[in-house]
Amino acid sequence: MVPDNDGRRGFTRTGSDDRRRGGEGARAGRTLDRRPPRPEEPDLPDDIQASDLDPTIRRDLLSLDKGNAETVARHLVMAADLIADDPELALAHARAARQRAGRIAVVRETAGVTAYHAGEWAEALSELRTARRMSGGSGLLAVMADCERGLGRPERAIELGRSEEARALKGEEAIELRIVVAGARMDLGQVDQAVVTLQTADLDPARSGSAYARLFYAYADALVAAGRTDEGLTWFLNAAAADIEGDTDAEDRAAELTEN
Repeated sequence: MVPDNDGRRGFTRTGSDDRRRGGEGARAGRTLDRRPPRPEEPDLPDDIQASDLDPTIRRDLLSLDKGNAETVARHLVMAADLIADDPELALAHARAARQRAGRIAVVRETAGVTAYHAGEWAEALSELRTARRMSGGSGLLAVMADCERGLGRPERAIELGRSEEARALKGEEAIELRIVVAGARMDLGQVDQAVVTLQTADLDPARSGSAYARLFYAYADALVAAGRTDEGLTWFLNAAAADIEGDTDAEDRAAELTEN
């Protein structure tokens, strides 16, 4: 979740763009939300505005009455802003948005992603499943699979990786799911299968970027676990070269292997 180019914030959109809109709070003639804040809702700073939210996400809130839509949007902005540094408070804001607009898919998706970052695996999985039922599409399968791992169910993560929806994924979404499935194989002690899972055309050291850095890192990790240390070192170095954003500790891992 990152700021958009124009500075507006919001969670990554996945699945169909034709999201179904809920009818919560939609009443003709209402323009203000006169309901007091719910006691369990976290405070909203005055400088957080609904206009800070990505316009495509704000459009999904049009079925709400104006005041409620503004409050939901501000909670979503707070969730986006806090997710990296304070995921628990981010989740509190996402839950507040869900209480006000639980029939809107993007709100449930936001609650799921935020719960995932807060380590609330069961809640995250439930919210993401609900969002997918409401909106369709195959997005966030990797997050759902990782939730299954977090719940100690790596077999279910592998099943998701074999699903028809998984086969339809392309690009970075497919890479992320493959990484999670390989991790599930590692959880089960199936190290060689983890190595094979990651051996695709995307495993190209000429590529760079966050997704490829994580792919190379996961492959290196699996190779080392399989006792193929020299190959693992090579791929940790490839991961370090691809890691433009500094998302991994590939350089440190490579240094450790060199020292040993």
